[in-house]
This record gives sequence, structure tokens and C-alpha cells, in this order.
Amino acid sequence: MRSPRRSPVADGRSLGLLALALALVLVLVAGIWLGGHPENLPAFARDALVPDHETRVVDEAIDRIARDYYRPISKRRLAGSSIVGAVASLNDRFSHYLTPSEFQTFNRPPSFAGIGVAVGPSRRGLAIARVFDSSPAARARLRAGDVIVTVNGRSLAGISENAATALIKGPPGTDVVLGIVSPGHGQRAARSVRLTRATISEPVVASVMRSVRGVKLGVVGLGTFSPGAHGEVRKSVEHLLHSGARGIVLDLRANGGGLVEEARLVASIFIPRGTIVTTRGRAQPRQTLTAAGDAISTSIPVVVLVDANTASASEIVAAALQDHRRATIIGTHTFGKGVFQEEEPLANGGALDITVGEYFTPSGRNLGGGGVKQGAGVIPDAIVANGVDTRHGLDVALDALAAKAK
Repeated sequence: MRSPRRSPVADGRSLGLLALALALVLVLVAGIWLGGHPENLPAFARDALVPDHETRVVDEAIDRIARDYYRPISKRRLAGSSIVGAVASLNDRFSHYLTPSEFQTFNRPPSFAGIGVAVGPSRRGLAIARVFDSSPAARARLRAGDVIVTVNGRSLAGISENAATALIKGPPGTDVVLGIVSPGHGQRAARSVRLTRATISEPVVASVMRSVRGVKLGVVGLGTFSPGAHGEVRKSVEHLLHSGARGIVLDLRANGGGLVEEARLVASIFIPRGTIVTTRGRAQPRQTLTAAGDAISTSIPVVVLVDANTASASEIVAAALQDHRRATIIGTHTFGKGVFQEEEPLANGGALDITVGEYFTPSGRNLGGGGVKQGAGVIPDAIVANGVDTRHGLDVALDALAAKAK
């Protein structure tokens, strides 16, 4: 027996009632949600709108603090603090949360000026690795080894190197007040130094011909692995060789790193084939970067000069040349940064700058000794202390190179 057919009118009324009921539920859910009390939603709606239990608990805590705390406090501030806490729980000195204002400062156009220093990370702020000649920093008598601990009264402890550097920069002609601590001077409190920002022309590559015991030797200093740096290094190396240099010193002291691809291409100037570096990450595919080809003759001896501020991309180059037995490494243990970060913008205008993977040398060493802890870095073949006077380290490197070039 067939069921009695329902009339089109009856079907239309049923659909209308269903649509009305659904609309009322959505209005109710939206009202509760927009009112800032998702914890009061029906279970089915809360489960559908909130991804998981942990997220619900965080949102619930923020809602209740904003609602019940005895003084008014914005949810935006609470949300930002929760992100800071989440990143801090990683116990990773290289991972940071950039607030919207910090991220905006970090992305300032290159026309903004600085004070004329190369810096490296320090637990208290920024350690000055090099002071450029005729710069505001040089006129203020800042020295390599000084630590910048505050910028305009703001502590740099716990702030990423990039964000801290961005705070120092600003329009040319404007002033910035730095808190400076000079290790080894018995200084307890930071001294205040006012500097006027200026447009700095930082030499990426500097080269010179030296003669040691009648042997011509080329010295190439690289300040940072910025876009196009490998081309300048290659041009300098080839010019020195064509001018009679019988060996090359590659000076990577105070070089805090830069672009990994530039590191690969700089290493490729000296390494004809094989692995330069391998990267691995939980959410990153394993990637092996190899030599690009067109290297100079392997009969030309090379010495790489490093110090405690040689980091990241610089360590990739030094370690690759060491593992391939292509160069002698001279100086002190390098910084030990065996991880890399990616910048991930957030919906609030801020960004996460977090560690997403590790570097491994051709022999399989992790440059930081494993994980995010600061390790020994690249261990030189010959240990030579580098003080404020950098000439001693270079003299030792030139002597070692001259012995190989004969």
C-alpha cells in the first residue's frame, strides 16, 4: 500500500517552519557568541564553532578575566599576552611573538637610518660585534663587546634580534637613547648614550691584497649574507686571484648570517660539488642544498676566519668548507645557531617569528649541537682569541695561509 501523498502546500509549510527554527537557533548562537560568552552556547554549537577543548579553555579564561577582573582590561591585550606566554613556553631563544606595532616597525622601508653597528644576539639585548668607521656609534665611542640593553628606555631582554634592531632604526636626523653595558669594566648599571641616526652605507664585501713573506694573499671580508652578496664575494675573489693572490682568507667574523641561498652560493665559490647544508623540520620537507658549480681551483688554499659572533648562514659556510676539507678554520668557537625561523603574519597585524627547522652540515652535525639551545657551533681547526683588536686574528690567518700557499 502506498503512503498518502503530501500536498505541496504541506511540504512548503514544513520547510518554512524548519527554516524559521534554524534561523532562530543561529540568531541565538550569534548573540551569545558576539556577546563574548561562548561558554554559554549549547554543547552542539560550541563543539561546532570552537575547534577543541584546549582552545575553548583559553577563550573561556580570556572571557572571564575580561568580564570579572576588578579593573577594565581589553581582550586584545589578554590575547596578545596569551600568545607571548605560548611562545615563551617553547623555551626557545630564537622564537618570538611580534606585536602589531613591533611587526610594523620591523617592516619599515630601507630608507630608515641606523647608528652604524653590526650586532649579534645577547640574553640582555644586542651585543655589538663591529662598529663602522665614521658612524654615529663610532663618534659615541661605542666598541665591539658593548651590549645594548635598552632603546629609549625599553628593555631588549626577551625581544628578537630583528625586532630589537628595528627599534634602533628610524628617520635620519632623529635621536635614539641607548642603554649600554660594557663588560669587563665593573659596570653595574647601563650608561645612557644619545645618538643621532644617520643613513649608513654598510660595506657588504671588503677586499684587500696582503703580502706575507713575499707571498701575495687575498683577504675578503663579508659583513652579511644579503641579496647578491655571493656575486660581490666572487667578483672580489676572482679579482684578487687575477692580481696574483696565491690564497684567500674569507673573514666571517661578526657576520650574523642572512639568506641561506646566499650562503650556499658563497660556499659554492670554493666547493666544486657535493652537499653544502641539509635542512629538516617537522612541518618542513627535508631539503639538501648542493654546490652550484663553477668553483675556483681546489689547489688554491683557503682560510676562514671566525669568532663568537659568526652565526647562522656564516656557520653554514664555515662548516661546509671544514667538512669538505676545503679550508682551515681559524678563530674562536662560533655562535652555534643550528636552527632557522619563519615569519608567520597573524590576523591581528602581529606575527610569529618561530623556529621551524634545523640545519645540518655535510657530515651530519647540527650547528647548534641539537635543538634550540646555544651550542659550541663550528669548532675551529686552530683556536685564536679575537679581542677588540681584530688584527691579531687576521695576522695568524695570513701566516697559516702563507705556509699553505708556498
